[in-house]
Amino acid sequence: MTLDITRATVRDLHQVVADHPRYWGERDLRALHQPVFVQEFGATCLVARADDGIRGYLVGFVTPDRTGYVHLIATRDDSRGTGLGRRLYEAFTEAARGQGAVRLKAITSLGNSGSLAFHRSLGFEARAEDDYDGPGEARIVFTRLLPP
Repeated sequence: MTLDITRATVRDLHQVVADHPRYWGERDLRALHQPVFVQEFGATCLVARADDGIRGYLVGFVTPDRTGYVHLIATRDDSRGTGLGRRLYEAFTEAARGQGAVRLKAITSLGNSGSLAFHRSLGFEARAEDDYDGPGEARIVFTRLLPP
């Protein structure tokens, strides 16, 4: 199977939202899939496309302090465990470096053990931060410096 990682389009974003359960299961994260991310930060929003559709995607951007922030990353249910998430992160890292990023960052909920294990396997440090997403809304914050 040929798999190409390319820049995402708004149409791609609409497609993954329409097929949301295949990427996120019971978690409803559709509200986080804002087209503005693809429209304004298109160079760092990626899809992994195969003949049978979008297998995975990553929505991210580079902040003014040169942090490559990953807002969303997901792989379709039939692509988990294949290394696709790692490939998406590698492609994002390259795109973010091209925009001057010197570090990466992502967040997840406290109970997301899969995300915690995945990010740690990529070399991220993880710390819990109280009130990150508002009062009483703690999150796990992942960070990793990019080597020069």
